[in-house]
Amino acid sequence: MYYYLLITHSWFRWLVLFSLLLALYRAYRGWLQKKPFTKFDNSVRLGAVIIAHIQLVLGLWLYAISPIVDYFLHHFKEAVHQRQARFFGMEHITTMALAVVVLTIGSVITKSKPTDTLKFRTMAIWFTIALLLILSSIPWSFSPIDSRPLFR
Repeated sequence: MYYYLLITHSWFRWLVLFSLLLALYRAYRGWLQKKPFTKFDNSVRLGAVIIAHIQLVLGLWLYAISPIVDYFLHHFKEAVHQRQARFFGMEHITTMALAVVVLTIGSVITKSKPTDTLKFRTMAIWFTIALLLILSSIPWSFSPIDSRPLFR
């Protein structure tokens, strides 16, 4: 079960990144070119948030059954000084949850803005912050903290 969930979570990140990049493309394009905020833009905004929430649920499920996290929680005093255990036991989940919160808040605020330009600008700013948080906490294959394959 753990292995299949790990693979799903690993592959689903690409869907999260793609949907977020598409939303950011639409947001910056709409903001800078003064485009109307269409139903498609709204669907892209909502789709990115939904996909991020699904990934968060997969991550929380993985967190609950992960042997690395289990070690971290049961040997906290030692594990907090180990980069890999601390990253997956504390840093990764905290940063990713924060990114989804930022994404959700940005999405809600975007909906409530009165003009199309303000909607696009709000979406661009909040979604960019969320993307930066996500990119900073993905265990990339080139990461000095913990190197994981790009595709499992």
